[in-house]
Amino acid sequence: MPGERTGEASGWRRLADSPGWRRLAGPVDLALRITGGVLAVLAAALTAVLELLLATLRVGGHLIGVSALLAVVANVALSWFARRAVGRGWAVALPAVTWFAFMVVAAGGTTEGDILLAGNNWVGLAMIVAGSMAFAVMAFRIIVAPRPGPGPGIR
Repeated sequence: MPGERTGEASGWRRLADSPGWRRLAGPVDLALRITGGVLAVLAAALTAVLELLLATLRVGGHLIGVSALLAVVANVALSWFARRAVGRGWAVALPAVTWFAFMVVAAGGTTEGDILLAGNNWVGLAMIVAGSMAFAVMAFRIIVAPRPGPGPGIR
C-alpha cells in the first residue's frame, strides 16, 4: 500500500503546481489573512466583555483578580494569533486597539452615571494595566525580534 500514498501525494503536488491553483493562491491567501484579522478583532471584543464581567467577581465578599490574569493570558494569545494569521507585525494592533477601546468605553460613565469599571475596583485597574502591558510586551518582542534568515547554508 505504500505506492498508494506516493500516488496520492504526487496527485496533490500536481494540483499545487497547476497554473489554475497558482492563479488562485494569491486571492485565497489574502482572504485567509483578512479572515484571520477579523477573527482577532472579534476574539478581542469577546475577551474584553468576558474580562469586564469577571472584574466584579467576588469570593467571600472579596474581589478576586481572575480578570487581570485572564487579560494577560488572552491578550498574549490574541497577539500571537493576529501576528500568525495576518502574517505582519502590525497585526498585533488589531486586537490591542479593539480591547483597549472596550476598556475606555467601560471606564467612561453614561449620562446617568452608570459605569462598568469603577475607580475603586482594584481588579478593574489591574486588568487594564496588565492587559495593556501584555499587548505592549508582545508588540515589543515582534519589533526587536530578528528577521528570519534565508535558511541554513544560504549566504
